[in-house]
Amino acid sequence: MHRFVPAEDSSSGETLLVLHGTGGDENDLIGIGQAIAPGAAILSPRGNVLENGAPRFFRRLAEGVFDPKEVRSRAEELARFIRAAVITYRLDPDRVFALGYSNGANVASTAMLVEPGVIQAAILFRPMLVYEPPERNDLDGSAVFISAGRMDPIVPTASVERLVELFQSAHADVTLQWQLAGHSLVPSEVREAADWLALQRARV
Repeated sequence: MHRFVPAEDSSSGETLLVLHGTGGDENDLIGIGQAIAPGAAILSPRGNVLENGAPRFFRRLAEGVFDPKEVRSRAEELARFIRAAVITYRLDPDRVFALGYSNGANVASTAMLVEPGVIQAAILFRPMLVYEPPERNDLDGSAVFISAGRMDPIVPTASVERLVELFQSAHADVTLQWQLAGHSLVPSEVREAADWLALQRARV
């Protein structure tokens, strides 16, 4: 299940893929997505894994514990979904950006690492490293904005730092912002993300 909101100017082919956190759905981040990428098409899938009835994009065995094979499989599944949507909605495959929060940020980051080129730039709110691929793909030309919370009780600082290292070692352009916040978003980081994405949209 997913929701698609067409771009104001369909000729641009520009798309923002929005990926909700645990317990969210395809409607959760539409408003934030439109604020961050005004005018772009919005593509918002619902996670098809349930945790006590709460949608997610991959299973969680315990807090911070995941099945690496399943995480990778779900990330590859997301990449296939994106490619199919590009054909269905006649989108530009070189202008697909992502906005993910928490579990959504984690599946987006994994998709970028294992399926290079499917997402050109990503805003990752409260991500953590959930899968470290054995291969090292080249993400030169890709960009990532990571916004993490200094007081986040869910995401360890070391996990964020390792995720940054992985993207940097793959030659992605990484911007890391630490917020004086927990796991919830604060208005200032949404504005920072919008400014960052505006630069990426101008470059692609």
